[in-house]
Amino acid sequence: MTREFKKIGGENVADLLLYAKEILAKNPDSKIHVGCDSQSYATKTVYVTTVVFRYENRGAHVIYQREVIPRVKDLWSKLWGELNRAIDVAGYLKFEGKIDIHQIDLDYNTSPKYKSNIVLKAAVGYVESMGYNYAVKPETLIAISAANELCR
Repeated sequence: MTREFKKIGGENVADLLLYAKEILAKNPDSKIHVGCDSQSYATKTVYVTTVVFRYENRGAHVIYQREVIPRVKDLWSKLWGELNRAIDVAGYLKFEGKIDIHQIDLDYNTSPKYKSNIVLKAAVGYVESMGYNYAVKPETLIAISAANELCR
C-alpha cells in the first residue's frame, strides 16, 4: 500500500514516519487514532484512511490518505477493506516507527440493526490479536468522523 498522506489543506506529507515523530516531539501528550471509512459510487469505491493526532484537551490534527479503486460490490469486502487499511497504517507507525497507537477507530456498530455489524466480531478479534486498543460505534470515533467527511 502507498504511504502518501496529505494534510487537510491538501499539502503532501513527504514522510509519514518523520512527520508523525515531529508532531509527537512538539506535542508529547498527543494520542494517535487511526481509522478508515469508505464510500461506494456507481463505478468506484473511495477509501480514506486517517491518522489523527489528538491533543489533550486542545483539539486534533488530521492527515489522510485517499484511495480510489473499482467499486467493491459486496459489503463484507468493503468493510474489511477499511479494517485492512487502518491496520496497515497503524502497523507501519508502530513497527517501523516505534510510535504508540492509542487506538484504532472501527466504523462498525455494536447494534445488529446496522449493516456494519456483520464484520464486528471478526474485526475486533483481529484488532485485539494485533495488540491494539479499539473503539466502535456508538462511541464517538474521531478518526472515523474525519475519514467520513473526507470520503465525500
